[in-house]
Amino acid sequence: MFPFVFLLFVAVPIIEIFLLIKVGSAIGALPTIAIVILTAFVGTRMLRYQGLSTLNLARSKMSSGQLPANEMVEGIALAVGGALLLTPGFVTDAIGFACLIPVTRRLIIKFLSRKVRVAGVAGFQSAPRGGPARTGGGQASGKRSSGDVIEGEFERKED
Repeated sequence: MFPFVFLLFVAVPIIEIFLLIKVGSAIGALPTIAIVILTAFVGTRMLRYQGLSTLNLARSKMSSGQLPANEMVEGIALAVGGALLLTPGFVTDAIGFACLIPVTRRLIIKFLSRKVRVAGVAGFQSAPRGGPARTGGGQASGKRSSGDVIEGEFERKED
C-alpha cells in the first residue's frame, strides 16, 4: 500500500505539470491559467449544488429514523472531488468532476466499495432494518454493555 501511495503523490504532480506545459505551449499560458481557474469556479458551484442536495437527502433519512450511510459516503466523495477541483491540473479536474457528477460518483463509490474494507466503530451497532441505530450504553438484545450507563428520565423546562 505504501509504495502505491508514494507513487501516487509523486506521479500525479509530474503528470499534471507535464500536461500544463503541453497545453500551455499549445494554447498559451494565459488561456491555460484561465481554464484552470474556470474549472475551479465551475467545480465549486457544482459542489455547492450537489452538496446541498446530498445534505437534504441525509436530513430526510435521519428524520425518518434511517441511517444515511449512502449520503455520508457521497458526501466524502463530494469533498474529495471539490478538493481535486481546487488543485491545479487537468487530471485532478477530471477526477474531481467525476466525483461531482451523480452517475459517475456512484460508479466510483461502487468500484471503491469492492476494494475497500471498512472496520466497525467501537460503541456503534448498525441499526436493525427500519429502526434507529443505537450507540454504546443501555441494553441491546438482552446484553449489558460494559460502559457506565445512567438510566433516567428528563423533562425540558422552558424559561
